[in-house]
Amino acid sequence: MLHRRSFTVAATLGAAASIAVPLWVRAQAKLEKPKISIAVGGKAAFYYLPLTISEQLGYFKAEGLEVEISDFAGGARALQAVVGGSADVCSGAYEHTINLQSKNQIFQAFVLQGRAPQIAIGVSTKNMAGYAGIADLKGKKIGVSAPGSSTNMVANLVLSRGGLKASDVSFIGVGVAAGALTALRSGQIDAISNTDPVMTMLEQKGDVKIISDTRTLKGTQEVFGGPMPAACLYAPAEFVHKHPNTCQALANAIVHGLKWLQTAGPGDIIKTVPETYLLGDRALYLASFDKVREAIATDGILPAEGPKTALAAIASFDPTVKADKIDLAKTYTNEFARRAKDRFKA
Repeated sequence: MLHRRSFTVAATLGAAASIAVPLWVRAQAKLEKPKISIAVGGKAAFYYLPLTISEQLGYFKAEGLEVEISDFAGGARALQAVVGGSADVCSGAYEHTINLQSKNQIFQAFVLQGRAPQIAIGVSTKNMAGYAGIADLKGKKIGVSAPGSSTNMVANLVLSRGGLKASDVSFIGVGVAAGALTALRSGQIDAISNTDPVMTMLEQKGDVKIISDTRTLKGTQEVFGGPMPAACLYAPAEFVHKHPNTCQALANAIVHGLKWLQTAGPGDIIKTVPETYLLGDRALYLASFDKVREAIATDGILPAEGPKTALAAIASFDPTVKADKIDLAKTYTNEFARRAKDRFKA
Protein backbone atom coordinates (compact mmCIF):
# COMPACT_ATOMS: atom_id res chain seq x y z
CA MET A 1 0.00 0.00 0.00
CA LEU A 2 2.80 2.34 0.99
CA HIS A 3 4.68 1.48 -2.19
CA ARG A 4 1.60 2.23 -4.32
CA ARG A 5 1.03 5.54 -2.50
CA SER A 6 4.68 6.54 -3.02
CA PHE A 7 4.30 5.78 -6.71
CA THR A 8 1.09 7.89 -6.89
CA VAL A 9 2.73 10.86 -5.13
CA ALA A 10 5.77 10.61 -7.41
CA ALA A 11 3.55 10.46 -10.47
CA THR A 12 1.53 13.44 -9.24
CA LEU A 13 4.68 15.43 -8.54
CA GLY A 14 6.04 14.46 -11.93
CA ALA A 15 2.87 15.66 -13.64
CA ALA A 16 2.93 18.90 -11.67
CA ALA A 17 6.57 19.45 -12.60
CA SER A 18 5.70 18.88 -16.23
CA ILE A 19 2.96 21.49 -16.04
CA ALA A 20 5.25 23.91 -14.23
CA VAL A 21 7.98 23.68 -16.86
CA PRO A 22 7.63 26.70 -19.15
CA LEU A 23 6.33 25.87 -22.60
CA TRP A 24 9.51 27.15 -24.27
CA VAL A 25 11.65 24.63 -22.35
CA ARG A 26 9.53 21.70 -23.52
CA ALA A 27 9.23 23.09 -27.05
CA GLN A 28 12.96 23.63 -27.35
CA ALA A 29 13.65 19.90 -27.16
CA LYS A 30 11.13 19.06 -29.90
CA LEU A 31 11.69 21.41 -32.79
CA GLU A 32 9.72 20.22 -35.79
CA LYS A 33 12.26 21.79 -38.15
CA PRO A 34 15.64 22.58 -36.55
CA LYS A 35 17.11 23.63 -39.92
CA ILE A 36 15.31 26.74 -41.10
CA SER A 37 15.83 29.09 -44.02
CA ILE A 38 14.99 32.78 -43.70
CA ALA A 39 14.75 35.13 -46.69
CA VAL A 40 15.41 38.82 -46.03
CA GLY A 41 15.35 41.84 -48.33
CA GLY A 42 18.36 43.98 -47.51
CA LYS A 43 19.91 42.53 -44.36
CA ALA A 44 22.40 45.40 -43.94
CA ALA A 45 19.57 47.89 -43.28
CA PHE A 46 18.72 48.89 -39.71
CA TYR A 47 15.21 47.73 -40.61
CA TYR A 48 16.50 44.17 -40.04
CA LEU A 49 19.02 44.86 -37.28
CA PRO A 50 17.28 42.56 -34.75
CA LEU A 51 17.69 39.65 -37.19
CA THR A 52 21.40 40.38 -37.58
CA ILE A 53 21.92 40.77 -33.83
CA SER A 54 20.15 37.48 -33.06
CA GLU A 55 22.26 35.76 -35.69
CA GLN A 56 25.62 37.31 -34.74
CA LEU A 57 25.19 36.76 -30.99
CA GLY A 58 24.19 33.11 -31.44
CA TYR A 59 20.62 33.45 -30.18
CA PHE A 60 19.22 31.19 -32.91
CA LYS A 61 21.77 28.51 -32.06
CA ALA A 62 20.89 28.85 -28.39
CA GLU A 63 17.33 27.87 -29.31
CA GLY A 64 18.55 24.75 -31.10
CA LEU A 65 18.08 26.24 -34.56
CA GLU A 66 20.38 26.04 -37.54
CA VAL A 67 19.37 29.11 -39.51
CA GLU A 68 20.38 29.91 -43.06
CA ILE A 69 19.70 33.53 -44.04
CA SER A 70 19.44 34.42 -47.73
CA ASP A 71 19.71 38.12 -48.53
CA PHE A 72 17.80 39.65 -51.43
CA ALA A 73 17.70 43.16 -52.93
CA GLY A 74 14.34 43.97 -51.31
CA GLY A 75 11.41 42.61 -49.36
CA ALA A 76 9.39 41.71 -52.46
CA ARG A 77 12.20 39.44 -53.70
CA ALA A 78 12.54 37.81 -50.28
CA LEU A 79 8.81 37.17 -50.24
CA GLN A 80 9.00 35.52 -53.66
CA ALA A 81 11.54 33.07 -52.22
CA VAL A 82 9.08 32.00 -49.51
CA VAL A 83 6.11 31.84 -51.88
CA GLY A 84 8.23 29.79 -54.28
CA GLY A 85 9.31 27.38 -51.53
CA SER A 86 13.05 28.10 -51.50
CA ALA A 87 12.81 29.66 -48.00
CA ASP A 88 10.64 28.79 -44.98
CA VAL A 89 10.24 32.18 -43.34
CA CYS A 90 10.47 35.78 -44.50
CA SER A 91 12.01 38.60 -42.51
CA GLY A 92 10.07 41.41 -44.11
CA ALA A 93 7.43 44.12 -43.83
CA TYR A 94 4.19 43.23 -42.05
CA GLU A 95 2.02 44.76 -44.78
CA HIS A 96 2.99 41.97 -47.17
CA THR A 97 0.67 39.68 -45.17
CA ILE A 98 -2.22 41.99 -46.12
CA ASN A 99 -1.27 42.14 -49.79
CA LEU A 100 -0.94 38.36 -49.87
CA GLN A 101 -4.37 37.83 -48.33
CA SER A 102 -5.89 40.04 -51.03
CA LYS A 103 -4.49 37.42 -53.45
CA ASN A 104 -5.98 34.56 -51.39
CA GLN A 105 -2.66 33.57 -49.80
CA ILE A 106 -2.72 33.45 -46.00
CA PHE A 107 0.58 34.40 -44.38
CA GLN A 108 1.04 35.18 -40.70
CA ALA A 109 3.48 37.45 -38.87
CA PHE A 110 4.59 35.95 -35.55
CA VAL A 111 7.22 38.29 -34.08
CA LEU A 112 7.78 42.02 -34.65
CA GLN A 113 11.24 43.53 -35.24
CA GLY A 114 10.30 47.13 -36.00
CA ARG A 115 7.53 49.39 -34.70
CA ALA A 116 8.04 52.04 -37.38
CA PRO A 117 8.90 51.61 -41.08
CA GLN A 118 12.23 53.50 -40.77
CA ILE A 119 11.78 54.62 -44.38
CA ALA A 120 12.52 58.15 -45.55
CA ILE A 121 11.94 59.72 -48.96
CA GLY A 122 14.39 62.26 -50.28
CA VAL A 123 14.75 64.18 -53.53
CA SER A 124 18.14 64.67 -55.17
CA THR A 125 19.55 68.11 -54.45
CA LYS A 126 21.36 67.87 -57.80
CA ASN A 127 18.61 66.55 -60.10
CA MET A 128 15.75 68.32 -58.33
CA ALA A 129 17.29 71.48 -56.89
CA GLY A 130 14.06 73.42 -57.44
CA TYR A 131 11.74 70.84 -55.80
CA ALA A 132 8.60 72.50 -54.43
CA GLY A 133 6.14 69.66 -53.87
CA ILE A 134 5.00 66.11 -54.68
CA ALA A 135 3.67 67.21 -58.08
CA ASP A 136 7.29 67.84 -59.14
CA LEU A 137 7.95 64.09 -58.99
CA LYS A 138 5.71 63.39 -61.99
CA GLY A 139 7.72 61.63 -64.69
CA LYS A 140 10.74 61.22 -62.39
CA LYS A 141 12.77 58.12 -61.46
CA ILE A 142 12.44 57.05 -57.83
CA GLY A 143 14.86 54.53 -56.35
CA VAL A 144 13.42 51.87 -54.02
CA SER A 145 15.03 48.81 -52.46
CA ALA A 146 13.09 46.63 -54.94
CA PRO A 147 9.80 47.20 -56.77
CA GLY A 148 6.89 45.99 -54.62
CA SER A 149 8.86 46.30 -51.38
CA SER A 150 7.99 48.35 -48.31
CA THR A 151 10.07 51.28 -49.62
CA ASN A 152 7.87 51.20 -52.73
CA MET A 153 4.69 51.06 -50.61
CA VAL A 154 5.63 54.14 -48.56
CA ALA A 155 6.49 56.01 -51.76
CA ASN A 156 3.10 55.04 -53.24
CA LEU A 157 1.33 56.34 -50.15
CA VAL A 158 3.17 59.67 -50.16
CA LEU A 159 2.59 60.09 -53.91
CA SER A 160 -1.15 59.38 -53.56
CA ARG A 161 -1.50 62.00 -50.86
CA GLY A 162 0.18 64.47 -53.18
CA GLY A 163 -2.21 63.70 -56.01
CA LEU A 164 0.03 61.36 -58.02
CA LYS A 165 -0.38 57.70 -58.96
CA ALA A 166 2.36 55.09 -58.93
CA SER A 167 2.14 55.06 -62.72
CA ASP A 168 3.11 58.75 -62.81
CA VAL A 169 6.70 57.87 -61.85
CA SER A 170 9.27 55.18 -62.65
CA PHE A 171 10.40 52.97 -59.78
CA ILE A 172 13.91 51.54 -59.98
CA GLY A 173 15.36 48.90 -57.66
CA VAL A 174 18.62 50.08 -56.07
CA GLY A 175 18.96 47.84 -52.98
CA VAL A 176 19.66 49.18 -49.48
CA ALA A 177 23.45 49.53 -49.44
CA ALA A 178 26.27 51.00 -51.53
CA GLY A 179 24.31 50.58 -54.78
CA ALA A 180 21.60 52.91 -53.50
CA LEU A 181 24.14 55.61 -52.64
CA THR A 182 25.74 55.32 -56.08
CA ALA A 183 22.41 55.44 -57.93
CA LEU A 184 21.43 58.72 -56.26
CA ARG A 185 24.83 60.40 -56.36
CA SER A 186 25.46 59.51 -60.01
CA GLY A 187 22.13 60.97 -61.07
CA GLN A 188 20.58 57.67 -62.20
CA ILE A 189 17.55 58.46 -60.04
CA ASP A 190 15.85 61.73 -59.11
CA ALA A 191 14.53 60.70 -55.69
CA ILE A 192 14.87 57.79 -53.32
CA SER A 193 12.71 55.94 -50.82
CA ASN A 194 14.98 53.88 -48.59
CA THR A 195 16.06 52.89 -45.10
CA ASP A 196 18.99 53.76 -42.86
CA PRO A 197 21.94 53.89 -42.89
CA VAL A 198 21.56 54.88 -46.56
CA MET A 199 19.18 57.80 -45.99
CA THR A 200 21.16 59.40 -43.16
CA MET A 201 24.36 59.11 -45.20
CA LEU A 202 22.74 60.88 -48.17
CA GLU A 203 21.11 63.45 -45.92
CA GLN A 204 24.25 64.36 -43.96
CA LYS A 205 26.32 64.72 -47.12
CA GLY A 206 23.69 67.06 -48.59
CA ASP A 207 22.79 64.69 -51.43
CA VAL A 208 19.07 64.65 -50.66
CA LYS A 209 16.35 66.82 -49.20
CA ILE A 210 14.05 64.69 -47.00
CA ILE A 211 10.36 65.14 -47.87
CA SER A 212 8.81 62.31 -45.82
CA ASP A 213 10.20 60.46 -42.83
CA THR A 214 9.04 57.41 -40.85
CA ARG A 215 12.29 56.79 -38.99
CA THR A 216 10.74 58.05 -35.75
CA LEU A 217 7.47 57.20 -34.02
CA LYS A 218 6.34 60.82 -34.40
CA GLY A 219 7.09 60.83 -38.12
CA THR A 220 5.31 57.51 -38.55
CA GLN A 221 2.22 58.90 -36.81
CA GLU A 222 2.25 61.90 -39.16
CA VAL A 223 2.56 59.78 -42.32
CA PHE A 224 0.29 56.86 -41.38
CA GLY A 225 -2.02 58.33 -38.73
CA GLY A 226 -1.25 55.57 -36.25
CA PRO A 227 1.28 52.91 -35.20
CA MET A 228 2.66 51.09 -38.25
CA PRO A 229 4.20 47.64 -37.69
CA ALA A 230 7.23 47.17 -39.90
CA ALA A 231 9.79 44.36 -40.08
CA CYS A 232 8.66 41.03 -38.68
CA LEU A 233 9.10 37.33 -39.22
CA TYR A 234 6.19 35.94 -41.19
CA ALA A 235 5.44 32.67 -42.94
CA PRO A 236 2.58 30.82 -44.60
CA ALA A 237 -0.12 30.26 -41.94
CA GLU A 238 0.10 26.54 -42.65
CA PHE A 239 3.82 26.57 -41.78
CA VAL A 240 3.15 28.40 -38.49
CA HIS A 241 0.38 25.94 -37.65
CA LYS A 242 2.53 22.88 -38.40
CA HIS A 243 5.72 24.17 -36.75
CA PRO A 244 4.66 25.94 -33.53
CA ASN A 245 7.78 24.95 -31.56
CA THR A 246 10.06 26.09 -34.36
CA CYS A 247 8.23 29.42 -34.63
CA GLN A 248 8.47 29.79 -30.85
CA ALA A 249 12.24 29.23 -31.02
CA LEU A 250 12.53 31.86 -33.78
CA ALA A 251 10.45 34.32 -31.76
CA ASN A 252 12.57 33.62 -28.67
CA ALA A 253 15.77 34.43 -30.57
CA ILE A 254 14.40 37.69 -32.03
CA VAL A 255 12.98 38.89 -28.69
CA HIS A 256 16.33 38.03 -27.06
CA GLY A 257 17.98 40.25 -29.69
CA LEU A 258 15.45 43.05 -29.08
CA LYS A 259 16.20 42.93 -25.36
CA TRP A 260 19.96 43.18 -26.04
CA LEU A 261 19.38 46.17 -28.32
CA GLN A 262 17.54 48.09 -25.60
CA THR A 263 20.72 48.49 -23.59
CA ALA A 264 23.40 48.20 -26.30
CA GLY A 265 25.73 51.15 -26.78
CA PRO A 266 27.20 52.39 -30.09
CA GLY A 267 30.40 50.41 -29.48
CA ASP A 268 28.39 47.22 -28.95
CA ILE A 269 26.62 47.68 -32.28
CA ILE A 270 29.89 48.33 -34.16
CA LYS A 271 31.47 45.21 -32.67
CA THR A 272 28.48 43.02 -33.52
CA VAL A 273 27.44 43.89 -37.08
CA PRO A 274 29.59 42.88 -40.06
CA GLU A 275 32.09 45.54 -41.16
CA THR A 276 30.48 45.82 -44.61
CA TYR A 277 27.25 47.12 -43.02
CA LEU A 278 29.06 50.33 -42.01
CA LEU A 279 29.35 51.38 -45.67
CA GLY A 280 32.82 52.74 -45.00
CA ASP A 281 31.72 55.36 -42.45
CA ARG A 282 31.42 54.33 -38.81
CA ALA A 283 30.42 57.77 -37.54
CA LEU A 284 27.57 58.12 -40.01
CA TYR A 285 26.47 54.54 -39.36
CA LEU A 286 26.16 55.33 -35.65
CA ALA A 287 24.40 58.62 -36.38
CA SER A 288 21.90 56.59 -38.40
CA PHE A 289 21.42 54.16 -35.52
CA ASP A 290 20.62 57.01 -33.13
CA LYS A 291 17.97 58.23 -35.56
CA VAL A 292 16.15 54.90 -35.84
CA ARG A 293 16.70 53.43 -32.39
CA GLU A 294 13.21 54.16 -31.11
CA ALA A 295 11.73 52.53 -34.22
CA ILE A 296 13.10 49.12 -33.18
CA ALA A 297 10.50 46.93 -31.44
CA THR A 298 10.98 46.30 -27.73
CA ASP A 299 9.18 43.00 -27.11
CA GLY A 300 8.19 41.48 -30.47
CA ILE A 301 4.46 42.13 -29.99
CA LEU A 302 2.43 43.81 -32.75
CA PRO A 303 0.46 46.78 -31.35
CA ALA A 304 -3.32 46.28 -31.42
CA GLU A 305 -3.98 49.24 -33.72
CA GLY A 306 -1.01 48.56 -36.00
CA PRO A 307 -2.63 46.13 -38.45
CA LYS A 308 -5.60 48.51 -38.90
CA THR A 309 -3.21 51.37 -39.69
CA ALA A 310 -1.41 49.23 -42.28
CA LEU A 311 -4.64 48.11 -43.94
CA ALA A 312 -6.00 51.66 -44.16
CA ALA A 313 -2.72 52.87 -45.70
CA ILE A 314 -2.56 50.15 -48.36
CA ALA A 315 -6.27 50.36 -49.25
CA SER A 316 -5.93 54.13 -49.74
CA PHE A 317 -3.73 53.73 -52.83
CA ASP A 318 -4.08 50.10 -53.96
CA PRO A 319 -7.52 49.40 -55.48
CA THR A 320 -6.83 45.64 -55.49
CA VAL A 321 -6.86 45.60 -51.65
CA LYS A 322 -10.46 45.81 -50.39
CA ALA A 323 -10.39 46.68 -46.69
CA ASP A 324 -13.73 44.98 -45.99
CA LYS A 325 -12.46 41.71 -47.48
CA ILE A 326 -9.33 41.45 -45.31
CA ASP A 327 -9.43 39.46 -42.06
CA LEU A 328 -6.64 41.08 -40.06
CA ALA A 329 -6.81 38.39 -37.37
CA LYS A 330 -5.37 35.96 -39.91
CA THR A 331 -2.38 38.18 -40.72
CA TYR A 332 -0.62 37.95 -37.37
CA THR A 333 -0.40 36.27 -33.99
CA ASN A 334 1.16 37.62 -30.79
CA GLU A 335 1.06 34.20 -29.11
CA PHE A 336 4.76 33.42 -29.68
CA ALA A 337 6.05 36.90 -28.88
CA ARG A 338 4.13 37.00 -25.61
CA ARG A 339 5.71 33.74 -24.48
CA ALA A 340 9.15 34.98 -25.52
CA LYS A 341 8.58 38.26 -23.66
CA ASP A 342 7.66 36.36 -20.50
CA ARG A 343 10.80 34.28 -20.83
CA PHE A 344 13.11 37.29 -21.10
CA LYS A 345 11.48 39.46 -18.45
CA ALA A 346 14.32 39.02 -15.99
